[in-house]
Amino acid sequence: MSIRKKLKYPLFLLSFLTVFIQTDIVQADNIVTVGVAPHGGFVILGGSVIPLKEVTLAAQMPGRVVSIAGEEGDKFKAGDELLKINDDKLLAMRKAAEAKLNSARDAVQNAQVQYNRELWNPRVYNPRPMSGMAMPSMFDGFFNKGPMSDVSGGNKSIERHADLVGQGTQVATARSRVQEAESGIHEIDAKLRDTVAVAPFDGVIMKKLVEIGDTVQPGQHLLVYAYTKFLRIRAEVPARLMPGLKKGMVVPARLDVGNTQINVRVAQIAPVANKQQHTVTVKFDLPEGVPGGPGMYAEVMIPDVNSPTHALPVIPKDAIQRNGSLPSVEVLDKDNKPQMRLIRVGEDIGDNSVSVLSGLKPGERILIHGQQSHH
Repeated sequence: MSIRKKLKYPLFLLSFLTVFIQTDIVQADNIVTVGVAPHGGFVILGGSVIPLKEVTLAAQMPGRVVSIAGEEGDKFKAGDELLKINDDKLLAMRKAAEAKLNSARDAVQNAQVQYNRELWNPRVYNPRPMSGMAMPSMFDGFFNKGPMSDVSGGNKSIERHADLVGQGTQVATARSRVQEAESGIHEIDAKLRDTVAVAPFDGVIMKKLVEIGDTVQPGQHLLVYAYTKFLRIRAEVPARLMPGLKKGMVVPARLDVGNTQINVRVAQIAPVANKQQHTVTVKFDLPEGVPGGPGMYAEVMIPDVNSPTHALPVIPKDAIQRNGSLPSVEVLDKDNKPQMRLIRVGEDIGDNSVSVLSGLKPGERILIHGQQSHH
Protein backbone atom coordinates (compact mmCIF):
# COMPACT_ATOMS: atom_id res chain seq x y z
CA MET A 1 0.00 0.00 0.00
CA SER A 2 1.19 3.50 -0.66
CA ILE A 3 1.70 6.24 1.88
CA ARG A 4 -0.49 9.31 1.51
CA LYS A 5 1.17 12.60 2.36
CA LYS A 6 0.30 16.12 1.33
CA LEU A 7 2.71 17.81 -1.09
CA LYS A 8 4.14 20.97 0.40
CA TYR A 9 3.44 23.03 -2.72
CA PRO A 10 0.71 25.60 -3.43
CA LEU A 11 -2.12 24.70 -5.75
CA PHE A 12 -0.88 26.90 -8.60
CA LEU A 13 2.20 24.61 -8.94
CA LEU A 14 0.18 21.41 -9.43
CA SER A 15 -0.33 22.04 -13.15
CA PHE A 16 3.38 22.77 -13.51
CA LEU A 17 4.30 19.54 -11.70
CA THR A 18 2.00 17.57 -14.00
CA VAL A 19 3.67 19.00 -17.07
CA PHE A 20 7.08 18.43 -15.44
CA ILE A 21 6.35 14.76 -14.81
CA GLN A 22 4.87 14.14 -18.24
CA THR A 23 7.74 15.79 -20.07
CA ASP A 24 10.37 14.11 -17.86
CA ILE A 25 9.10 10.60 -18.76
CA VAL A 26 10.32 10.17 -22.29
CA GLN A 27 8.51 7.34 -24.09
CA ALA A 28 10.04 5.39 -26.94
CA ASP A 29 7.67 2.56 -27.81
CA ASN A 30 7.41 0.68 -24.49
CA ILE A 31 10.47 2.27 -22.85
CA VAL A 32 10.12 5.12 -20.37
CA THR A 33 12.73 7.16 -18.56
CA VAL A 34 12.42 7.45 -14.80
CA GLY A 35 11.43 11.00 -13.88
CA VAL A 36 11.31 12.85 -10.59
CA ALA A 37 8.61 14.36 -8.39
CA PRO A 38 8.73 16.51 -5.26
CA HIS A 39 8.19 14.48 -2.11
CA GLY A 40 8.33 15.04 1.65
CA GLY A 41 11.22 13.75 3.75
CA PHE A 42 11.41 10.72 6.04
CA VAL A 43 13.25 9.74 9.20
CA ILE A 44 14.34 6.12 9.69
CA LEU A 45 13.93 4.88 13.27
CA GLY A 46 15.08 1.61 14.80
CA GLY A 47 12.65 -0.60 16.69
CA SER A 48 12.06 -4.13 17.91
CA VAL A 49 9.63 -6.82 16.80
CA ILE A 50 7.25 -7.80 19.59
CA PRO A 51 4.37 -10.31 19.88
CA LEU A 52 0.79 -9.13 19.49
CA LYS A 53 0.11 -10.31 23.07
CA GLU A 54 2.54 -11.18 25.84
CA VAL A 55 1.95 -12.05 29.51
CA THR A 56 4.17 -12.95 32.44
CA LEU A 57 2.67 -15.72 34.56
CA ALA A 58 3.38 -15.36 38.29
CA ALA A 59 3.02 -17.72 41.26
CA GLN A 60 -0.18 -17.40 43.30
CA MET A 61 0.77 -19.94 45.97
CA PRO A 62 4.04 -20.76 47.72
CA GLY A 63 5.55 -24.15 46.98
CA ARG A 64 7.94 -26.23 44.93
CA VAL A 65 7.74 -26.43 41.13
CA VAL A 66 7.00 -30.07 40.24
CA SER A 67 6.37 -29.86 36.48
CA ILE A 68 6.86 -27.58 33.47
CA ALA A 69 4.98 -28.55 30.31
CA GLY A 70 7.66 -27.62 27.80
CA GLU A 71 10.68 -25.63 26.77
CA GLU A 72 11.08 -22.17 25.28
CA GLY A 73 9.49 -22.06 21.84
CA ASP A 74 6.99 -24.87 22.49
CA LYS A 75 3.42 -24.13 21.39
CA PHE A 76 0.29 -24.65 23.50
CA LYS A 77 -3.47 -24.20 23.24
CA ALA A 78 -5.59 -22.00 25.50
CA GLY A 79 -6.31 -23.87 28.75
CA ASP A 80 -3.27 -26.17 28.59
CA GLU A 81 -1.34 -26.68 31.83
CA LEU A 82 2.03 -24.94 31.61
CA LEU A 83 3.44 -25.27 35.13
CA LYS A 84 2.44 -26.94 38.41
CA ILE A 85 3.42 -26.26 42.03
CA ASN A 86 3.37 -29.02 44.67
CA ASP A 87 -0.12 -29.30 46.22
CA ASP A 88 0.26 -32.19 48.72
CA LYS A 89 -0.45 -29.95 51.73
CA LEU A 90 -3.58 -28.53 50.14
CA LEU A 91 -4.86 -32.01 49.24
CA ALA A 92 -4.46 -33.07 52.86
CA MET A 93 -6.35 -29.98 53.99
CA ARG A 94 -9.13 -30.82 51.54
CA LYS A 95 -9.53 -34.32 52.97
CA ALA A 96 -9.84 -32.83 56.46
CA ALA A 97 -12.41 -30.32 55.16
CA GLU A 98 -14.42 -33.14 53.54
CA ALA A 99 -14.49 -35.02 56.87
CA LYS A 100 -15.71 -31.86 58.59
CA LEU A 101 -18.43 -31.46 55.97
CA ASN A 102 -19.64 -35.05 56.44
CA SER A 103 -19.77 -34.53 60.23
CA ALA A 104 -21.77 -31.32 59.77
CA ARG A 105 -24.26 -33.11 57.51
CA ASP A 106 -24.71 -35.85 60.12
CA ALA A 107 -25.36 -33.16 62.75
CA VAL A 108 -28.06 -31.64 60.51
CA GLN A 109 -29.76 -35.01 60.18
CA ASN A 110 -29.69 -35.61 63.95
CA ALA A 111 -30.99 -32.10 64.73
CA GLN A 112 -33.82 -32.58 62.24
CA VAL A 113 -34.81 -35.88 63.90
CA GLN A 114 -34.86 -34.23 67.33
CA TYR A 115 -37.00 -31.40 65.98
CA ASN A 116 -39.51 -33.85 64.46
CA ARG A 117 -39.72 -35.80 67.72
CA GLU A 118 -40.46 -32.63 69.66
CA LEU A 119 -43.03 -31.63 67.03
CA TRP A 120 -44.95 -34.93 67.14
CA ASN A 121 -44.28 -36.05 70.72
CA PRO A 122 -43.85 -32.99 72.95
CA ARG A 123 -41.70 -33.55 75.99
CA VAL A 124 -43.99 -31.56 78.30
CA TYR A 125 -46.99 -33.79 77.53
CA ASN A 126 -45.14 -37.06 77.55
CA PRO A 127 -42.23 -36.89 79.98
CA ARG A 128 -41.86 -40.66 80.25
CA PRO A 129 -39.56 -42.51 77.85
CA MET A 130 -41.25 -43.26 74.53
CA SER A 131 -42.13 -46.86 73.72
CA GLY A 132 -43.12 -48.04 70.31
CA MET A 133 -43.89 -45.62 67.55
CA ALA A 134 -44.07 -41.87 68.11
CA MET A 135 -47.66 -41.50 66.98
CA PRO A 136 -49.21 -43.87 69.58
CA SER A 137 -47.12 -42.27 72.33
CA MET A 138 -48.43 -38.88 71.32
CA PHE A 139 -52.05 -40.08 71.54
CA ASP A 140 -51.32 -41.65 74.94
CA GLY A 141 -50.09 -38.28 76.11
CA PHE A 142 -53.32 -36.63 75.04
CA PHE A 143 -55.53 -39.16 76.85
CA ASN A 144 -53.46 -39.34 80.04
CA LYS A 145 -52.72 -35.67 80.48
CA GLY A 146 -56.09 -34.28 79.51
CA PRO A 147 -56.86 -31.30 77.31
CA MET A 148 -54.47 -28.41 76.86
CA SER A 149 -57.03 -26.13 78.52
CA ASP A 150 -56.55 -27.59 81.99
CA VAL A 151 -55.20 -25.53 84.90
CA SER A 152 -51.56 -25.96 84.03
CA GLY A 153 -52.11 -26.12 80.25
CA GLY A 154 -51.02 -22.55 79.63
CA ASN A 155 -47.53 -23.05 81.08
CA LYS A 156 -47.05 -26.30 79.20
CA SER A 157 -47.92 -24.61 75.90
CA ILE A 158 -45.23 -22.03 76.52
CA GLU A 159 -42.72 -24.75 77.41
CA ARG A 160 -43.59 -26.69 74.25
CA HIS A 161 -43.10 -23.57 72.11
CA ALA A 162 -39.71 -22.97 73.73
CA ASP A 163 -38.70 -26.59 73.12
CA LEU A 164 -39.66 -26.32 69.42
CA VAL A 165 -37.73 -23.07 69.03
CA GLY A 166 -34.69 -24.64 70.71
CA GLN A 167 -34.76 -27.69 68.47
CA GLY A 168 -35.24 -25.47 65.38
CA THR A 169 -32.24 -23.39 66.40
CA GLN A 170 -30.12 -26.54 66.58
CA VAL A 171 -31.21 -27.46 63.04
CA ALA A 172 -30.30 -23.98 61.75
CA THR A 173 -26.92 -24.09 63.55
CA ALA A 174 -26.13 -27.48 62.06
CA ARG A 175 -27.00 -26.25 58.57
CA SER A 176 -24.76 -23.20 59.04
CA ARG A 177 -21.89 -25.52 59.90
CA VAL A 178 -22.52 -27.42 56.66
CA GLN A 179 -22.30 -24.16 54.68
CA GLU A 180 -19.14 -23.22 56.56
CA ALA A 181 -17.56 -26.59 55.73
CA GLU A 182 -18.55 -26.26 52.05
CA SER A 183 -17.05 -22.76 51.91
CA GLY A 184 -13.81 -24.15 53.36
CA ILE A 185 -13.67 -26.75 50.58
CA HIS A 186 -14.33 -24.08 47.92
CA GLU A 187 -11.48 -22.00 49.34
CA ILE A 188 -9.09 -24.94 49.21
CA ASP A 189 -10.18 -25.75 45.64
CA ALA A 190 -9.40 -22.16 44.62
CA LYS A 191 -5.93 -22.51 46.12
CA LEU A 192 -5.46 -25.80 44.29
CA ARG A 193 -6.30 -24.06 41.01
CA ASP A 194 -3.70 -21.43 41.84
CA THR A 195 -1.01 -24.12 41.99
CA VAL A 196 -1.38 -24.59 38.21
CA ALA A 197 -0.33 -22.02 35.59
CA VAL A 198 -2.67 -22.34 32.59
CA ALA A 199 -2.18 -20.95 29.07
CA PRO A 200 -4.52 -17.91 28.76
CA PHE A 201 -4.54 -18.15 24.94
CA ASP A 202 -2.90 -20.03 22.07
CA GLY A 203 0.80 -19.20 22.07
CA VAL A 204 4.36 -20.21 22.88
CA ILE A 205 6.62 -20.14 25.90
CA MET A 206 8.97 -17.22 25.32
CA LYS A 207 11.09 -17.58 28.46
CA LYS A 208 11.30 -19.88 31.48
CA LEU A 209 12.13 -18.04 34.70
CA VAL A 210 12.14 -21.10 37.02
CA GLU A 211 13.09 -24.76 36.80
CA ILE A 212 11.62 -27.95 38.26
CA GLY A 213 12.55 -28.13 41.94
CA ASP A 214 12.67 -24.38 42.53
CA THR A 215 10.74 -23.08 45.53
CA VAL A 216 8.61 -20.09 44.63
CA GLN A 217 6.68 -17.45 46.58
CA PRO A 218 3.46 -15.62 45.66
CA GLY A 219 4.12 -12.96 43.04
CA GLN A 220 7.32 -14.56 41.73
CA HIS A 221 7.50 -14.66 37.92
CA LEU A 222 7.36 -18.15 36.40
CA LEU A 223 7.01 -17.95 32.61
CA VAL A 224 6.78 -15.40 29.80
CA TYR A 225 4.05 -16.51 27.39
CA ALA A 226 3.12 -14.85 24.09
CA TYR A 227 0.83 -15.00 21.07
CA THR A 228 3.19 -14.84 18.09
CA LYS A 229 1.01 -15.59 15.08
CA PHE A 230 0.80 -11.83 14.52
CA LEU A 231 3.75 -9.55 15.25
CA ARG A 232 4.31 -5.85 15.71
CA ILE A 233 7.16 -3.36 15.59
CA ARG A 234 7.56 -1.13 18.63
CA ALA A 235 9.47 2.11 18.09
CA GLU A 236 10.12 5.22 20.14
CA VAL A 237 9.17 8.12 17.88
CA PRO A 238 10.41 11.66 18.71
CA ALA A 239 7.53 13.94 19.59
CA ARG A 240 8.36 16.31 16.71
CA LEU A 241 7.53 13.55 14.20
CA MET A 242 4.12 12.69 15.68
CA PRO A 243 2.16 15.13 13.45
CA GLY A 244 3.12 12.90 10.51
CA LEU A 245 1.61 9.74 12.04
CA LYS A 246 -2.04 8.76 12.27
CA LYS A 247 -3.57 5.50 13.48
CA GLY A 248 -4.28 3.23 10.52
CA MET A 249 -1.80 4.82 8.10
CA VAL A 250 0.76 2.64 6.31
CA VAL A 251 4.50 3.33 6.33
CA PRO A 252 7.51 1.45 4.87
CA ALA A 253 9.64 -0.74 7.15
CA ARG A 254 12.65 -3.05 6.91
CA LEU A 255 13.25 -6.23 8.90
CA ASP A 256 16.77 -7.25 9.81
CA VAL A 257 16.11 -10.86 8.76
CA GLY A 258 16.89 -11.14 5.05
CA ASN A 259 16.74 -7.35 4.70
CA THR A 260 12.98 -7.77 4.16
CA GLN A 261 11.20 -4.61 3.02
CA ILE A 262 7.49 -4.43 3.81
CA ASN A 263 4.70 -2.01 4.60
CA VAL A 264 3.40 -1.79 8.18
CA ARG A 265 0.27 -0.21 9.62
CA VAL A 266 0.16 2.13 12.62
CA ALA A 267 -1.77 0.12 15.28
CA GLN A 268 -1.29 1.98 18.56
CA ILE A 269 0.00 5.40 19.57
CA ALA A 270 0.73 5.98 23.25
CA PRO A 271 -1.38 8.83 24.68
CA VAL A 272 1.55 10.43 26.54
CA ALA A 273 5.23 10.97 25.75
CA ASN A 274 8.21 9.75 27.76
CA LYS A 275 9.24 12.58 30.10
CA GLN A 276 12.95 11.78 29.94
CA GLN A 277 13.41 10.97 26.25
CA HIS A 278 10.50 13.06 24.88
CA THR A 279 9.46 10.18 22.64
CA VAL A 280 6.12 8.47 22.03
CA THR A 281 5.77 4.68 21.89
CA VAL A 282 4.18 3.63 18.59
CA LYS A 283 3.30 0.06 17.58
CA PHE A 284 3.02 -1.03 13.94
CA ASP A 285 1.20 -4.18 12.76
CA LEU A 286 3.28 -6.52 10.60
CA PRO A 287 1.73 -8.68 7.86
CA GLU A 288 1.13 -12.30 8.78
CA GLY A 289 3.95 -14.71 7.92
CA VAL A 290 6.89 -12.29 7.96
CA PRO A 291 10.31 -13.89 8.55
CA GLY A 292 11.96 -13.83 11.96
CA GLY A 293 10.28 -13.43 15.31
CA PRO A 294 10.03 -11.36 18.50
CA GLY A 295 13.15 -9.51 19.54
CA MET A 296 14.66 -8.95 16.09
CA TYR A 297 15.71 -5.50 14.90
CA ALA A 298 13.54 -3.52 12.52
CA GLU A 299 13.51 -0.05 10.96
CA VAL A 300 10.48 2.11 10.29
CA MET A 301 10.35 5.06 7.87
CA ILE A 302 8.47 7.90 9.59
CA PRO A 303 7.28 10.92 7.54
CA ASP A 304 9.01 14.14 8.60
CA VAL A 305 6.54 16.96 8.06
CA ASN A 306 9.19 19.51 9.08
CA SER A 307 11.84 18.55 6.52
CA PRO A 308 12.33 20.35 3.19
CA THR A 309 11.04 18.51 0.13
CA HIS A 310 13.35 16.61 -2.15
CA ALA A 311 12.98 14.83 -5.49
CA LEU A 312 12.08 11.14 -5.69
CA PRO A 313 11.89 8.95 -8.79
CA VAL A 314 8.45 8.60 -10.37
CA ILE A 315 7.31 5.90 -12.81
CA PRO A 316 4.06 4.82 -14.51
CA LYS A 317 2.02 2.29 -12.57
CA ASP A 318 1.94 0.08 -15.68
CA ALA A 319 5.69 -0.50 -15.31
CA ILE A 320 5.31 -2.23 -11.93
CA GLN A 321 5.26 -6.03 -11.74
CA ARG A 322 4.40 -7.90 -8.56
CA ASN A 323 5.92 -11.25 -7.74
CA GLY A 324 4.02 -12.23 -4.62
CA SER A 325 3.89 -9.05 -2.54
CA LEU A 326 7.18 -7.49 -3.72
CA PRO A 327 6.94 -4.84 -6.47
CA SER A 328 9.60 -4.85 -9.19
CA VAL A 329 10.40 -3.27 -12.55
CA GLU A 330 12.46 -4.25 -15.61
CA VAL A 331 15.42 -1.89 -15.93
CA LEU A 332 17.37 -1.65 -19.20
CA ASP A 333 21.14 -1.83 -18.86
CA LYS A 334 23.63 -0.14 -21.21
CA ASP A 335 23.14 -2.99 -23.70
CA ASN A 336 19.35 -2.52 -23.65
CA LYS A 337 18.88 -5.85 -21.84
CA PRO A 338 16.09 -5.87 -19.21
CA GLN A 339 17.06 -6.70 -15.63
CA MET A 340 14.50 -7.37 -12.89
CA ARG A 341 14.90 -5.03 -9.89
CA LEU A 342 12.91 -4.81 -6.64
CA ILE A 343 11.63 -1.37 -5.67
CA ARG A 344 9.88 0.26 -2.73
CA VAL A 345 6.75 2.11 -3.84
CA GLY A 346 5.76 5.44 -2.30
CA GLU A 347 2.73 7.66 -2.89
CA ASP A 348 0.55 8.01 -5.97
CA ILE A 349 1.32 10.93 -8.27
CA GLY A 350 -1.88 11.61 -10.15
CA ASP A 351 -3.90 8.67 -11.47
CA ASN A 352 -1.27 6.83 -13.50
CA SER A 353 2.08 7.42 -11.78
CA VAL A 354 3.68 6.53 -8.46
CA SER A 355 6.81 7.66 -6.63
CA VAL A 356 9.62 5.21 -5.81
CA LEU A 357 11.29 5.35 -2.40
CA SER A 358 14.22 3.06 -3.27
CA GLY A 359 15.48 0.80 -6.04
CA LEU A 360 15.55 3.30 -8.93
CA LYS A 361 17.32 6.50 -9.85
CA PRO A 362 16.03 9.31 -12.01
CA GLY A 363 17.18 8.90 -15.60
CA GLU A 364 17.19 5.10 -15.70
CA ARG A 365 15.16 3.41 -18.42
CA ILE A 366 12.47 0.86 -17.64
CA LEU A 367 9.97 -1.25 -19.55
CA ILE A 368 6.23 -0.83 -19.21
CA HIS A 369 4.73 -4.02 -17.82
CA GLY A 370 2.71 -6.11 -20.26
CA GLN A 371 4.41 -4.85 -23.44
CA GLN A 372 7.27 -6.37 -25.45
CA SER A 373 10.39 -4.41 -26.28
CA HIS A 374 11.41 -3.82 -29.88
CA HIS A 375 14.99 -3.02 -28.87
